[in-house]
Amino acid sequence: MTRFSKIFEYMYPIIAILAGIEAYSEWGVNRERAYLFAFFCVFATGMFFFRRHYRKKFEKYKKNE
Repeated sequence: MTRFSKIFEYMYPIIAILAGIEAYSEWGVNRERAYLFAFFCVFATGMFFFRRHYRKKFEKYKKNE
């Protein structure tokens, strides 16, 4: 279970990087689309830290059990 959690956890920074690159490339062409990708970048970064926090909390709980 935690192995798959780690895999999906580290997919969020990859998504954030790709969304950031897309937001940068769209900035001068279509500003609304760039804002959408910037939102995805921020959201994916937040989800990475959120998932990492709860995965470590869960591992600590299982270790003390």
